[in-house]
Amino acid sequence: MNSKRNIYKDFEHPFAQFVRIIGKGKNGARSLSYEEAYQAFSMILKDEVLDVQLGAFLMLLRVKEESVDELAGFVKATRDQLHFKALEVDLDWSSYAGKRKHYPWFILSALTLAKHGYKIVMHGASGHTMNRIYTEQVLTYLGYPICQDDQDVEQQLQQQHFAYLPLEVISPILADLIALRNIMGLRSPIHTLARLINPFNAKATLQAIFHPAYRSSHQQAAFKLGYQNSAVIKGEGGEFERNPDARTLICGIKNGELYEHELPKLTDNRSPTEEELDLEVFKAVWEGREQHDYGEMAVTETMGIALYTMGVCDSYAAAMQQAKTLWAQRHPL
Repeated sequence: MNSKRNIYKDFEHPFAQFVRIIGKGKNGARSLSYEEAYQAFSMILKDEVLDVQLGAFLMLLRVKEESVDELAGFVKATRDQLHFKALEVDLDWSSYAGKRKHYPWFILSALTLAKHGYKIVMHGASGHTMNRIYTEQVLTYLGYPICQDDQDVEQQLQQQHFAYLPLEVISPILADLIALRNIMGLRSPIHTLARLINPFNAKATLQAIFHPAYRSSHQQAAFKLGYQNSAVIKGEGGEFERNPDARTLICGIKNGELYEHELPKLTDNRSPTEEELDLEVFKAVWEGREQHDYGEMAVTETMGIALYTMGVCDSYAAAMQQAKTLWAQRHPL
C-alpha cells in the first residue's frame, strides 16, 4: 500500500480531484455533477482507486449525503459495466436491509406474484449488518436456489418466474464495499445505489429506504435513469414491505410520470414484534398451515403496491383487492 502511495509523491492521483470536490471544507465543497459521479465511480469499479481514497470518498459522501446527480451517475457507471444477457423481467425487487423485528413477509409477496406468472428478479446482499435475517438465508430455507450467473437467472425465470441474484454476482466490488458497514460503523452510498441497479432492465422497479429523507432521492434518481415504473417506500426494517401499523407514502413513477400516494394506517395499535424469527413458522404461513394476521396483511398490501407499479391494476384499491385474491390462490389445488 505504501509503495502505491509513494508513486504519487510528485504528481496527483487522478481520483484525488473527486475527493477534493466533496471534501474541500464547509464553503469550498460541492456535490459532484452527474458526469463527475459517473467518472469517479467508474474508476472505483475498475479498481483504479487507493483504499485510503475510497474510504475518504465514501465517508465524505455519507456525511454530505449523496445528491440525485451523484446517485444516478454511480448507478449508470455500475449498469454500464454489467454484461448480462437480455431477459424479459416484469419486476426488479431490491433486498438489502435484512429483517430483525418482523418476518420478511415481502418475500412471500414476491413468491406469490411469481406463482401467478409475473417474472421477478430479486437481488440483495447478506450479512453486512449484524443480528439480522437476510433474504438469501430465507429463500434457501424455502428451497429456492441462489443464482450464480445470468444463465441461472434465465433458468429460474423459466421454471418458477422468480430468481434471486446476490450482489457479489452482479458486482464483486460493490459486494466488498457494502460489507464495509461493520468496519466503518456506518452505511455508505453503496446501500443506496445497489437498490437502483435493475440489472436486467425490468419493466418496473421496487426500492425501500429506512430513512424517509432518501425516499425522494431514490425516486428522482430512478427518474433521471429513465425508469418508467417505480415505487419507493419507507419499508419495514428497510425492506420493500408495507408496514400495516403506519401510513405509507409511495414516491413513484407511473408510465414515466412522477407521483406520490399515501396509504393509510391499517391497525389500531402497534403490532407486537416477534420474540424470535423461527423460519418454520414463516414457512407454515406460506404453505397455509398457519395464519398470521399482521404478516398476511403485510404480504397482501406489499403485493398490492407491486401490482399497481407493474400496471396490472389502475388503482391502489383494485390492486389491494387483487393481491388478496392472488394470496388466497397461491397454492392451486
